[in-house]
Amino acid sequence: QVQLVESGGGSVQSGGSLRLSCAASGFTIKTYCMGWFRQAPGKERELISAINSGYGTIYTDSVRGRFTISRDNAKNTLYLQLNSLKPEDTAIYYCAAKVGPGCSGQWSNPFWGQGTQVTVSS
Repeated sequence: QVQLVESGGGSVQSGGSLRLSCAASGFTIKTYCMGWFRQAPGKERELISAINSGYGTIYTDSVRGRFTISRDNAKNTLYLQLNSLKPEDTAIYYCAAKVGPGCSGQWSNPFWGQGTQVTVSS
């Protein structure tokens, strides 16, 4: 059974840091493009970062330079380091495994985690 379980969310003040983890089971992440999405209240879920099997990474402009995605294939775990957090980073953060080759193209029917809440206060 495929499962993704996020952890590490919480409440921090502006400028603070958090490290999100996503533990995978039921499949091996090393051959998948893995990504982090977030969904703020009243907004659509958006892809903010992804990492491919060759450790190539992409970031959306709003998080580039502040967030760092990484993967530990031995632990079958995906991470997202969040630094210099801003109130606009407040959202539920989801990890996902893309079905299909590479990180380009649509994320159609990915494997989803249940999400972890990140709240940043000013």
